[in-house]
Amino acid sequence: MKLVERAKVVRAMETLCRCINNEDIFMPWLSVGVADGDITEDTTDEDLEYYCEDDNFADLMELFLRLMARAKKDGGLYCDGIVSNR
Repeated sequence: MKLVERAKVVRAMETLCRCINNEDIFMPWLSVGVADGDITEDTTDEDLEYYCEDDNFADLMELFLRLMARAKKDGGLYCDGIVSNR
């Protein structure tokens, strides 16, 4: 396992999921994705090891893709006062 590479992807998915412009679509991320507070400025790659294990990482990527597909259809993404074009 390339922990550094996977941890970067986990952080990227977390960032994008927090931009989902519909709370109902975002909530599964907190429930079965990355728990609220698990990623902070102080989080190390080793702290994310659980999310980076093969099965967990695959499940997390699948969830991310499902949520992004749903977000595309309803609300898009929101960042810094800008909403994605739907």
